[in-house]
Amino acid sequence: QVQLVESGGGLVQPGGSLRLSCAASGSILGRYYVGWYRQAPGKQRELVASITSIGITNYADAVKGRFTISRDNGKNTVYLQMNSLKPEDTAVYYCNVPYAFSGDIWGQGTQVTVSS
Repeated sequence: QVQLVESGGGLVQPGGSLRLSCAASGSILGRYYVGWYRQAPGKQRELVASITSIGITNYADAVKGRFTISRDNGKNTVYLQMNSLKPEDTAVYYCNVPYAFSGDIWGQGTQVTVSS
């Protein structure tokens, strides 16, 4: 099955930026719909952004205008550019390919902490 590895998380001050990466192996990521989710302590996992195989994007209202999802098919990677970060963006961020040939695939997550 396809494997997904997230990276790029870390500690950033409010108003700062991070770029998360979701690197895939075992499949061509560009063929699939990909979603970025996040889960904060005490909260349900929520869909943050998604991108289709033809580049159509969608965003949760909470991040619209601040986050951008994109893909680099040559690197088999999907990115989440996060700007103007807020403390409420603090969460573990996960990459998801729900309709991979082998099933619903998740990465291990990467921690994003927004704090002064």
